[in-house]
Amino acid sequence: MSLVNVLMEQLGGGTARQIGQQLGLDESTASKAIAGALPMVVGGLARNAQQQGGADALLGALDRDHDGSVLDDLSGFLGSGAGSQGESILGHVFGQRKPAVESALGQVSGLDSAKAGQLMAMLAPIVMGALGKQRRQQGLDAGGLAAMLGQERERAGGSASEAMGMVGKLLDRDGDGDFKDDVAKLGASLLGGLFGGKR
Repeated sequence: MSLVNVLMEQLGGGTARQIGQQLGLDESTASKAIAGALPMVVGGLARNAQQQGGADALLGALDRDHDGSVLDDLSGFLGSGAGSQGESILGHVFGQRKPAVESALGQVSGLDSAKAGQLMAMLAPIVMGALGKQRRQQGLDAGGLAAMLGQERERAGGSASEAMGMVGKLLDRDGDGDFKDDVAKLGASLLGGLFGGKR
């Protein structure tokens, strides 16, 4: 089972309701938004891990701050207002593309960009915790971590794989600062792939 699917199971039910309550969303809307956000975060991490020094930096961050214990008490973590940690993670993962990715998630989920950003900030430490747990359980070094994240595109299934691939394409744009068309294309593609709409 892919990392995204594992996390979707853990973030279902009461956890999705709790996230929804914090964002002013019903459980169904929150679940849909989580399903869009997780592959974006994992896809960003996978892309970064393929860059020179990226896997080593990610491994260092996991060993310092993400041992997987966050998964033992998701309710407590989400209630602690740990968004600042998530913002820092997203800044490292997406860099200047962060607003574009948040806008894309907003188009997919129907959230405004601010709520999309808040959701991703909630989820980022959870994704890192899951990675840290797998790193320890499987004894992964930097190369193994990069390989595992690379395999996520293949193992996650069609919709999540598409989300990861499209995020990678967005992050590799030429940096001209004009994200409008790219975000619209990304949002339309994810909407079709994740939620059964027509492209």
